[in-house]
Amino acid sequence: MDKNRQEEQTEKKKLRINIHLILLGAIVLIAGFSAYRLYKWNKGVPSDYDPDYQTTDFDIEAMDSIIPLAPDKLEGREDDGVTTILCLGDDPFSLNQGPGGLAEQIAEKTGAAVYNGSFTGTTMAAQYESYNDGYILDAFSFSYIAQSLASGDFDLMKTAASYSFDESFPKTTAMLETLDMNSVDLICIMYDGSDYINKRPCDDPNAPYSTITYTGALRAGVKAIQEAYPHIRIVVMSHTFCHAINEEGNFVNGDRTDLGHGTLSHYLQKELDAANDCGISLIDNFYGSINEDNYLDYMTDYIHLNDAGRELLARRFVECIFPDLAASPEE
Repeated sequence: MDKNRQEEQTEKKKLRINIHLILLGAIVLIAGFSAYRLYKWNKGVPSDYDPDYQTTDFDIEAMDSIIPLAPDKLEGREDDGVTTILCLGDDPFSLNQGPGGLAEQIAEKTGAAVYNGSFTGTTMAAQYESYNDGYILDAFSFSYIAQSLASGDFDLMKTAASYSFDESFPKTTAMLETLDMNSVDLICIMYDGSDYINKRPCDDPNAPYSTITYTGALRAGVKAIQEAYPHIRIVVMSHTFCHAINEEGNFVNGDRTDLGHGTLSHYLQKELDAANDCGISLIDNFYGSINEDNYLDYMTDYIHLNDAGRELLARRFVECIFPDLAASPEE
């Protein structure tokens, strides 16, 4: 009997010891797991951010506004089977004409008949409210050209061109006068940052059609063309990034320097507003093509395009307006 009781006491003692060991082990495991989690939390998650990484990608979305021509504008018009484009503007179109020129590249990429009606050194807005013989470039600003195209009266442009030292002015004026506007399907307008650099007012809220303002001249010119030739689709290609030159002769960033009427991005926003008011398309080249990050690859100086820049703008035009033609043969 005593022997059995002794064995039972021994078994109970072993059981108590085993329970204590199990509890101790559980406590050790919990403490170890907690310590591991604390260590991982303190260590954190490795970041992929590299402060020294450089990229040329522009992370701002382009403000393209692509508006097709209303079908009713084409009622009663017979398609001649040829896409005809008229380019109007300043240096992006007028300089470096021939192979590699902007108008020529648009023609090559679209297969369209393209006419170049641009004038070097001009602006969208006129400098004076009324034409002044002392400043003949106003006769070649956008609203004056549009009015001549709409009315068929080119006398002012021909007279002004006869005083120009640029031999292309009379030739281009003659081309515009003889061009059959009824055959034109699309007008592409592009002025670089010349209005900004020449301190043309961006807009006048009290005079939305003022031809001495950037957006007023655009509205007035587009309205004249639309009333005379409603079948023509109008597309504006915005300015690209550029620099201005300050009074000390130093280059200043066009999107950080207000010359009196806003920065380049302000001009872009107002141009977009005016285009939407007129129901025409705008291709944003300021954010979508040549910007502060990549301009050295596409420009020869503070404002003018190189071959790669013109090719880029022509490609953007095709992608936005003729997307079916933009796909590569492999696609």
